[in-house]
Amino acid sequence: MALPIQAHPAGARGAVAPCRPAIHIVDDDAAVRRAITRLLSLEDWEVYAYDSAEAFLAQPAVDRPGCVILDVALPGQDGVALQLVMAERGVHLPVIFLTGHADVPLTVNAMKQGALDFLVKPVDVTVLLAAVNRALQKDERLRAQRARREATDSRLASLTPREREVLMHVMEGRLNKQIAADLGTAEKTVKVHRARGMEKMHVRSVAELVRAVERAHPHEDDEEGGAAA
Repeated sequence: MALPIQAHPAGARGAVAPCRPAIHIVDDDAAVRRAITRLLSLEDWEVYAYDSAEAFLAQPAVDRPGCVILDVALPGQDGVALQLVMAERGVHLPVIFLTGHADVPLTVNAMKQGALDFLVKPVDVTVLLAAVNRALQKDERLRAQRARREATDSRLASLTPREREVLMHVMEGRLNKQIAADLGTAEKTVKVHRARGMEKMHVRSVAELVRAVERAHPHEDDEEGGAAA
């Protein structure tokens, strides 16, 4: 297993705001916006409504827990296009799509892009609330993962090239004397680099080191060759 080469951006949209979830409704139908806003305002959430994708994107970038309830058929930039722009800008909020009619190809495409749910209007209250709660739970998990990644990457960045090299060998299960032979140095030197590296990574065992890197960078090899709200 290789240590990540560099830190991955967390994709934050500015300074961290209060932790109260913010639900963003993007729909050109004023009646729909009002109805959903009234419903969600009864929960412990802050609700913001926009009549277009452009209005949503024009708002100041603030990173806070939440999700986006997004109409597919928006005037100008449609919902699927907005979803792509959000990804490009590093806006990782989970997306719940609303549509006036079921469209299988559109649904499949939206889900491939990371949409959490695809609900057909008129939306049942219970179904919508359940979808929002799922979205907020997903957002919480993704934020925790990004926080772990930031912490681990910050510690990795503090390693010297030799400490990184030694720890990479350590994670592969090699003994100090084997590492010393591979690197052409003394075993006691390897021990020093190993101890300093483990201290900087805030771990006390090889198992902890491997878990820290794997949790921060799950399926790292797959992510580098392939393709966060």
